[in-house]
Amino acid sequence: MKTKLLIPLIAGLGLLCACKNKSGYELVNNSNATNAESADSTSVSQPKLIKTAGMRFKVKNVQQTSEKIAALTTSYHGTVSHHQMGSTPNRSLDIRISNDSVMRVTSFCTTTDITVKIPSEKVDDFMNQVSRMGIYVNSRSMDITDKSLDYLSAQLKLKSRAELVNQQKKGKVIIKNPANVLLLKDDMIDQQINNRGIDDAVRNSVVNLSFYQSNTINREIIANDDPSAYNLPLLNRLGMAIEKGWQVFVDVIIAITNLWVFILAGVGIWVIVNYYRNKKTIR
Repeated sequence: MKTKLLIPLIAGLGLLCACKNKSGYELVNNSNATNAESADSTSVSQPKLIKTAGMRFKVKNVQQTSEKIAALTTSYHGTVSHHQMGSTPNRSLDIRISNDSVMRVTSFCTTTDITVKIPSEKVDDFMNQVSRMGIYVNSRSMDITDKSLDYLSAQLKLKSRAELVNQQKKGKVIIKNPANVLLLKDDMIDQQINNRGIDDAVRNSVVNLSFYQSNTINREIIANDDPSAYNLPLLNRLGMAIEKGWQVFVDVIIAITNLWVFILAGVGIWVIVNYYRNKKTIR
């Protein structure tokens, strides 16, 4: 009889211990799940990868290629943030075609730099489309920078500062200098703006494009800017020289005439000198 009562009692105690162990295990699992959720709340949901691409290539026509790239960027829902076109003269030659005009022949090189922002998932396809517009590609590059840790660091700092501000509002923390509170809030704003900048850079990649075309020859008729080219014909110049020579001769005669007093005095002195010389010779 006692044995029959002892067996159910032992079975009941074993079942009770098993239930306690199961309950303890669930508590541990719930605690680990809570910690995991807490860890996930401060982690970055996805990698913050920033793509930066570049390409330099030669094209047939810079102007037409620029228009095609702008249209392609719009079709990919991107934006053109920078566009600069310029021409640099290499050599120039002036060919005289008349006394007052020349034909200037100039060789110059035309280049263009374009910076666009393209959705990151479409960058590779965009680069492939652009490379087909060129005659050949000089260089092509793609750089990927991981900003996940920087993003996470800013998140943790922002959370820490937010908690400090909340404690300061509740009176748990006293900050004696109000200016420090403003600096703290400004720092929080800067971190938020920085993370938004990272998010935008992750969504939209920057692509730098530089392309050029073969040297172009340009010919134009312009006025001759050399003053020596505007001399008169030979006969006209000879006539002007004779006229000018006669004018100089007349000026000399007039100048000599103006000096008649000095000439007369010189003649008188010469006569007196000769008179005394002759007198000495006679003696």
